Amino acid sequence: MTLAAAVPAVPARRDPLRIMVVDDSVVIRNMIARWIDSEPGLEVAAALRNGRDAVNQIERVNPDVVVLDIEMPELDGISALPLLLGKRRDLVVIMASTLTRRNAEISLKALSLGAADYIPKPETTRAVDAVEIFRNDLVQKIRHLGARRRSLAPCEGRIPATPATGRPAASGMIRTLLAPAAPIVLRPFNSGQPRALLIGSSTGGPQALMALIAQLGPVIDRNPVLITQHMPATFTTILAEHLARNSQRPAHEAVHGEVIRPGTIYLAPGGRHMRVAARGNDAMIALDDGPAVNFCKPAVDPMFASAAKVWHGAVLAVVLTGMGSDGALGGREVVAAGGNVIAQDEASSVVWGMPGAAAQAGICSAVLPLDQIAAKIIRLFVGDRK
Repeated sequence: MTLAAAVPAVPARRDPLRIMVVDDSVVIRNMIARWIDSEPGLEVAAALRNGRDAVNQIERVNPDVVVLDIEMPELDGISALPLLLGKRRDLVVIMASTLTRRNAEISLKALSLGAADYIPKPETTRAVDAVEIFRNDLVQKIRHLGARRRSLAPCEGRIPATPATGRPAASGMIRTLLAPAAPIVLRPFNSGQPRALLIGSSTGGPQALMALIAQLGPVIDRNPVLITQHMPATFTTILAEHLARNSQRPAHEAVHGEVIRPGTIYLAPGGRHMRVAARGNDAMIALDDGPAVNFCKPAVDPMFASAAKVWHGAVLAVVLTGMGSDGALGGREVVAAGGNVIAQDEASSVVWGMPGAAAQAGICSAVLPLDQIAAKIIRLFVGDRK
């Protein structure tokens, strides 16, 4: 089966993405502003010291992206967020915070309130490696999320997208294509009933995971669910707690050496890869502190590839929204072992990097909107291949 979006190319906008930086630390504020101004295609629209200034100036400054600190005087980030989005519904807001449990909780709450993403700030600007990682991650998030906002912005003469489902794009939004979409060739579903569900995600993943996992009770009750979300430590601790609440099923950060059991959700802990290993007749969790894969740690590819070696074809892998291509190589291993791969479609993804890479690699048997993935998973786990 071949999918293609029959949408003519539309010229891209050439003006730089406009960024508003909001942070009460003059050191952090100036540092981020310097980074942005040194990047081609990006410009600092404003650098402000608190959320009150941001709310008061948002309409005048008219940024594409706001980098919003959480802890600020007068009006903090979580309080400013709904006010900013109330004035500019299509605004891309990236929450920035130091890596504490409280700030991790607030960052995940911000995602549910409409923030596009979050980024942990380094504990000190004297840690050169940590600062460079922060810089690279922030610039990539600004570029991808800002570009997506522009591609979805209503503009006279633009043509509605036609996702793989043939339905209008999510939320009635309109996107611009820089070139006609390449056809996506779907594989037939391999026969055999899966015994384990694997999910990989990144940017936009927490929101997608919450929506998906809440609908998967019948699958979780009879099978293990393994999730790798690109996230730092502390954040994954909080995410596991949220997954447990949303699914009403046990969910926790995976522990090295524990036996994998049906009825439980295992989340890769921040900073460690989660793999599946065999121990006698059991499958077990194997965590490792090896180098980053696809610039990520944890990464999806090691989880997918190792699970395919242990469970062979009895695996269903799902690739959700996220930047980059993590999951595509591991997905090949899943398919080669006889398993199946599903990807989230472009219209419902915050960033169609990871699922797009899997879809364009020809390893997927379905490319679906987020709101249709749970039903498909349930059907596959009861043996329905349609």
